[in-house]
Amino acid sequence: MKLIAFDFDGTLSDSEMTVLLAERAGVADEVADITERAMNDELSYAESLYRRAELLQGLSAADVEAAFDEVRIRPGAAALIERLQAEGHHVAVLTGGFERGVAAALEKEGVEVDTIVANRLPTDAAGALTGEADGPLIEGTKDDALADLSDEVGVPLASTVAVGDGANDLPMLEVAGLSVGFAPKRAVRPVCDAVVASMFRLGKVFEGYRVLPKED
Repeated sequence: MKLIAFDFDGTLSDSEMTVLLAERAGVADEVADITERAMNDELSYAESLYRRAELLQGLSAADVEAAFDEVRIRPGAAALIERLQAEGHHVAVLTGGFERGVAAALEKEGVEVDTIVANRLPTDAAGALTGEADGPLIEGTKDDALADLSDEVGVPLASTVAVGDGANDLPMLEVAGLSVGFAPKRAVRPVCDAVVASMFRLGKVFEGYRVLPKED
């Protein structure tokens, strides 16, 4: 068994949850700029997330629900997850994004992962966003999350696989046994064992590294 850890926004999904929320709050340009700076390692992830959450303060419960309903996983992602699980692997999502969006996107495709480690956007009594953010992957880093999960499921770090695209994925990409960049940002490419731009190619990389058997 191996532990396969996916980032979500920009990797397993082509959605950016904070951008979808920001579009409904009328602050899309501001949030996109902060996101890009963080992904290029110009801002710490924690600082960027707190800034983006503050811009979303007051967004209504209906708008939040509608934004999360737009989140989708990439074509071929559900089939790849199921294939990994069929081979006995533990599949995890380690994301600085938000639990509700991850769960909604997976449910739409009728697929589940074994573990989700994600953040949250607190709401007030009416369900509107408070402008705050909390969760394990704001101040915490993905290398620690991957190490904790590997201990929990009994898989050594050398038998872990990490797939990500941005600067906040660097910690787990640096410690995983196999590191794959999914259309990675400039700062991420040097630490990747392989780089792909589709779930089909990712499956082929897994076959090449014997994570998955070859398909006919």
